[in-house]
Amino acid sequence: MAVEEYWAPATLSDALERLRGGDVTILAGGTDLMPQSHAGRVTLARGLLNVRRVPELRGIEAADGGVRIGALCTMSELMRDPLVREHFGILAEACDHFASDQLRNAATLGGNVCNASPAGDTLVPLLVLDAEAELASKPDGRVQFRRVPLSAFFSGPGRTARAPDELLCAIRLPRPPAGFVGRFYKAGLRPALDISAISIGIGGVPGGRALGQARVAYGAVAPVPMRARRTEQALEGAVLDAATVERVAAIARDEVRPIDDVRASAWYRRELVFNMTRRMLGDVAHA
Repeated sequence: MAVEEYWAPATLSDALERLRGGDVTILAGGTDLMPQSHAGRVTLARGLLNVRRVPELRGIEAADGGVRIGALCTMSELMRDPLVREHFGILAEACDHFASDQLRNAATLGGNVCNASPAGDTLVPLLVLDAEAELASKPDGRVQFRRVPLSAFFSGPGRTARAPDELLCAIRLPRPPAGFVGRFYKAGLRPALDISAISIGIGGVPGGRALGQARVAYGAVAPVPMRARRTEQALEGAVLDAATVERVAAIARDEVRPIDDVRASAWYRRELVFNMTRRMLGDVAHA
């Protein structure tokens, strides 16, 4: 179906009004939407809603003891922001592995989240950081908000908990605990330009040779980006000697659920998870 109507509202209220009728495609940076539509993988709806002019979707600011990141924030903005770099370094690190400079200047955080690819580069660090999605709708003529933990936001490849009349306004991150460190790893033929074969995020508070408040997430190894809860339980508070690192990495290998595709086989992905989790934990132990 060809696009019949195009809107570029300048307020959140007006944008949500356009979404009430359904049959609308949302456009932000366009770095995923346009190539997919040109390739025939996505069919544009009757109405095309450009949200780039909505001010409520912009900005990075301290809020509720953490930070609120507007859905329109680009990867380049996230990489440069002092608040993100100081407290949420794992997210800035992932943005540095995101596509090319040109795409980082256009691609938005909200678009990467709503695209819901299991290999989305920012999704793994956001899971490690206990992110929430802030959604808005206007069901009865008044703007209403709700929040969804990102760990519950993804329902399958390309599918999320966002309703057709809702707009992702922001991602909210709680302030990490004192001493928190996070690391991100992405495997691909090239460091940034390729889609991940796997990605890994590990975070926590080091103490001695152990990691407290451990958080582990993986991308491109399941139908959705996943928090590895069993791996976290095995890692929590354990002294990271060689035997523990080997055991935790083996649990991670068994917990992921990869598939065979053009980027890697399921077997290879499991082996990558095992070896890179082991290497990352070894680095933490010797830090």
